[in-house]
Amino acid sequence: MVLVGFLASLIAGLMTSVGALPALFGKSVSQRANGVLLGFAAGVMLSASFFSLLLPGIEAARELHGGNMLPAAIAAGGLALGAAAMATINELVPHEHFFQGRQGPKAQALARIWLFVIAITIHNAPEGLAVGVGFGGGNIAGGMTLAVGIGLQNLPEGLALALALCIVNEAPAEERCS
Repeated sequence: MVLVGFLASLIAGLMTSVGALPALFGKSVSQRANGVLLGFAAGVMLSASFFSLLLPGIEAARELHGGNMLPAAIAAGGLALGAAAMATINELVPHEHFFQGRQGPKAQALARIWLFVIAITIHNAPEGLAVGVGFGGGNIAGGMTLAVGIGLQNLPEGLALALALCIVNEAPAEERCS
């Protein structure tokens, strides 16, 4: 089960690279298409989070504790803890957002490409954790559904990242991969 979960998470993560392939061949994407692709990615991730993580989490808590409100409160508490952890990481680790620019301590001292790499790492860590949790319950079908959803979401995300990195490569030499 651990090997299957690891491989599924690896494949889902590699879908980011597959999404970046059009940028390698010089294909440009309009702002509108980019927005549609990112909206699609957000929708897939939201539905994967809800159907493959929150609902099974509520069911697992219901089996342990019974009732209706306590299982929902447990799942909501877990969601709040995850959001707080990501907000803390967002504040403590230097990275760069596409629209907000450089964020975190000492972000100005790092090359832009490294800030993008750190931002994607921050983003992908919970995805790998989610796939691990999906398989960790022993439910291969649920874990695979989550891995496929994350993989689909990673396709347009990879394209957006590659296009952003292409823009970074057009930056002055001192801001490139150094």
